[in-house]
Amino acid sequence: MARAQPRVLDALSLLSKVADELVVRTVRDTHVAVIDRVHGTARRLTGAGLGTGTAGLAHRGIAGGVYAGVGLALRATSRGLDVIADRGVGPAWDVDPRSRFVAGAVNGLIGDRLQRERPRLAIPMAVRVDGSDVIADQTSLAAAFPAATGRVVVFLHGLCENEAHWNRHRDRRGTTYGEALSADGWTPVFVRANTGLPLRENGVALAALLRDLVAGWPVPVTRVALVGHSLGGLVIRAASAVVGGDDPGWTRLVSDVVTLGTPHLGSPIASGVGSGSGWLARLPESAAFGRILDWRSQGVHDLVEGLAEDVPPLPHARYRLVAATLTRSLRNPVGAFAGDLLVRPPSAYGRGRGRALFPDADVLHLPRAHHFDLLNDARVDEALRGWLA
Repeated sequence: MARAQPRVLDALSLLSKVADELVVRTVRDTHVAVIDRVHGTARRLTGAGLGTGTAGLAHRGIAGGVYAGVGLALRATSRGLDVIADRGVGPAWDVDPRSRFVAGAVNGLIGDRLQRERPRLAIPMAVRVDGSDVIADQTSLAAAFPAATGRVVVFLHGLCENEAHWNRHRDRRGTTYGEALSADGWTPVFVRANTGLPLRENGVALAALLRDLVAGWPVPVTRVALVGHSLGGLVIRAASAVVGGDDPGWTRLVSDVVTLGTPHLGSPIASGVGSGSGWLARLPESAAFGRILDWRSQGVHDLVEGLAEDVPPLPHARYRLVAATLTRSLRNPVGAFAGDLLVRPPSAYGRGRGRALFPDADVLHLPRAHHFDLLNDARVDEALRGWLA
């Protein structure tokens, strides 16, 4: 069954709902908390009685009425837009680079909620060619990859990204990882995923997609390489974790797993978001802002711990791990603390907490680079071509 095409009206409906649940309710709850604080303080300072309390109640009532009216209007707008979008009315969404960029970001932030509540806006995991999904069957793959070779390199993006992020700085470099490897006889395959879903759920989806990709590939597959940026590297590992006793076929073909800035042991930024939510909840005036942070998806939650437990490595794969730092040296305390701004080198290398997740892996340090430089950098390009020779 074909997936229903998301509409611009779906996106506007979601925007109305977010405006109600986050913006209006946050402002309302903060306003009411401030009212209670101000009038409570006034009563304590003046030893006041009924007059001051009545003023506070009146203020609360007026504010509550205004916010209730705004919220009601936004909810009615959202429902109305949903009804129209259900009829297939209005322009399609996710059909140009800008809307795809927004869709990837929104799915990363609240993709698990979208899958439950607004499935048309939830991104399905799929092979992508020219901005469109490709069904992983023999007919569709043959049409999408007319020059397919037996060596397939699969690229999976990170949180809030999409397959187009691998083109970062192409205007400066004149090439991308996929184009460079294509010249070496590899066929690049770019996968897009809903990065807001739980890590293991995405792992199951990727394992199924790789199974179908290998089975339906236009020519016999002789070698597979998996390249993941950030969260994408965790999803690749999660895919290998769900492989059971029955060999699905693709696992024995994987010769290389490359992770670029992947938080194998978690990300301090993700952890900080969780801590920030707890601290904001301590005061009534800031508790509503903490709820905004709590809207984050399970995909973001999963970045707090990474995938630190032992995940069986793919049987024939060599693991290659790339970390970046803002500084020239890993020994620089700033570089060791800040890493690439999102992931620290020990986490990218899977080393810490008294364990080494990849004791025999090849590692590469990218100095003076940040997290998103890893998507297209000449030094990584050179290493990739060497590893996949």
